[in-house]
Amino acid sequence: MSEDPSSLLPGQRVRARGAGSNLSGRFEPAQRMAFADGWQIEEEDHLIQTEVRTEVPRSAISYNRSPDLPFDRSVNPYRGCEHGCIYCFARPTHAYLNLSPGLDFETKLIARPGIADVLVRELRAKAYRPATLALGTNTDPYQPCEATWGLMRQVLQVLSDTGHPTAITTKGALILRDLDLIAPMAARGLVRVGISITTLDADLCRRLEPRAPSPARRLAMVRALADAGVTIRVMMSPVIPGLTDHEIEPLLTAARDAGAKAASWIALRLPQEVSPLFQDWLATHVPDRAAKVMARVREMHGGKDYDSEWGRRMRGQGLWSDLIAQRFDKAVARLGLAVALPPLRDDQFRPPLRSGDQLSLW
Repeated sequence: MSEDPSSLLPGQRVRARGAGSNLSGRFEPAQRMAFADGWQIEEEDHLIQTEVRTEVPRSAISYNRSPDLPFDRSVNPYRGCEHGCIYCFARPTHAYLNLSPGLDFETKLIARPGIADVLVRELRAKAYRPATLALGTNTDPYQPCEATWGLMRQVLQVLSDTGHPTAITTKGALILRDLDLIAPMAARGLVRVGISITTLDADLCRRLEPRAPSPARRLAMVRALADAGVTIRVMMSPVIPGLTDHEIEPLLTAARDAGAKAASWIALRLPQEVSPLFQDWLATHVPDRAAKVMARVREMHGGKDYDSEWGRRMRGQGLWSDLIAQRFDKAVARLGLAVALPPLRDDQFRPPLRSGDQLSLW
């Protein structure tokens, strides 16, 4: 019996996906593995297609107490992400759904219809106090399936109607569809947008982030949003040592020229199942640099693939972390980009009205 550790079934083919395998998550009672059963029967080839399932949301707002995050609440209209970024730190969350953090994460998506109505209910709670609500913290709210489901727009409409401060993070060009909501919110001091750009190399981007917009398209998004009066932060997330760190200066320059006002960076994070997936990707796509990249990663995380400690998980520590931080800080200062931005306004928030509620005169 010959075994195939990729766990792909006979006849399954992959195109424009980040992960090359679909190994079982850490909570599964058994491991899936493809093998030849001895029957000499040709299997019909078929591409793995994207599936979107639905979930009835019981809550909309997720709260966190992480001291190294600039927000304490977020909303995620989708689970999983078709962009397929191989490095995505959110991949392990699919294991909680009894799905693989590999190909399942980018092909078996969960949409949460009704989430805007749940959000309305939560914003009406008497105890609720507004603070910046983050969208796009786990998976991208403007991934391709948003064109069909429109859940992000529904959530954004609620936040616009209630005057709620909002921070959006995305790679998705669909954000431009919602400029009619975002631009007026920006004019009121209610929204800012972070656009994630990992590399300016279109070929590398296509392999790292196979279904995300190209670097040129993302810079065009920055320009369009900035022209509409939206404050843009470009996020070099992640910086991959030995692979993309040489692009810090040109990437920030291109972002500034496109209209970005601020910039930030996060080091490559390889929690749980992400590490073996990323190492498989390195061996397939950049085998000549695989050992160098992982050596740099481990040097930044105390000899481990990942250090989850607050204060270290985002930047790492040691020589390479310090060098990246110094280069980034010098480039930001030279280009006139901000690191911190003024807080969004929270004084305009008004809880959603119920049917029959008295309208305010002011």
